[in-house]
Amino acid sequence: MEIRKQLSLDERRAKATAWALTFADMVTLLLTFFVLLLVILNDAEKHIDRVINKLLDETYEELTESVSSSYVSIERVTKGIKITMRGKLFKSMSKDVDPRVHPLLIQIGGIIRTSKILNVFDDPDYEDLLLLIDNRSKFLNVEVRCEGHTDDIPIPKKASYPSNWELSAARSLNLVRLLSKYAGMEEKNFSALGYGSFRPLIEIQQIREMNRAEKKEARATNRRVEIYLDAFLKQKIGEEIL
Repeated sequence: MEIRKQLSLDERRAKATAWALTFADMVTLLLTFFVLLLVILNDAEKHIDRVINKLLDETYEELTESVSSSYVSIERVTKGIKITMRGKLFKSMSKDVDPRVHPLLIQIGGIIRTSKILNVFDDPDYEDLLLLIDNRSKFLNVEVRCEGHTDDIPIPKKASYPSNWELSAARSLNLVRLLSKYAGMEEKNFSALGYGSFRPLIEIQQIREMNRAEKKEARATNRRVEIYLDAFLKQKIGEEIL
């Protein structure tokens, strides 16, 4: 009799906890699903990054093969393609670009205009890529950013600009306007920044300890315009673009 009671009690306990096994199986399946989903999304993100970097690499190679000037150095960096311009790019204390620099800007603008990274939106080979990006509520943003830098010599009191900061910003803005014109790109794809003497490649304190010839060379190194051509994903919210 006691044995039967115990068996009956065990059966009731087994039935009472049977749901837990089903629930555990369901949780395991859900966990597996989300892990697989995460892997798929991560692979898609990596694929997009690979294609974007490939397009930037091709544009970088075209620029390095086509642009040959003592004014220019070109690097492939994490922020895209960095084009550094030095020398007598502007008229003294002015935002106006020296006319001798215009042919170089026309050449750079022409390469940007015909580059695959800029024309990816009209290339049927990349329709699937753009659809993949769109399905993630994002869009591919192609941007040309210009950053102006001056040396540490103060602006004369009677100059048109109160400081190197304003001068570098005006020069940067003027240069991107020319690039926008020569590249045939809308101005919304461009941005301009001026850093004055605040982001030197050679520190100001170090320059002050140099002799006259070294100071001249160091300041020439710090006087530069850096143009970045980059492509990256930006988030969309409804019809709005962030």
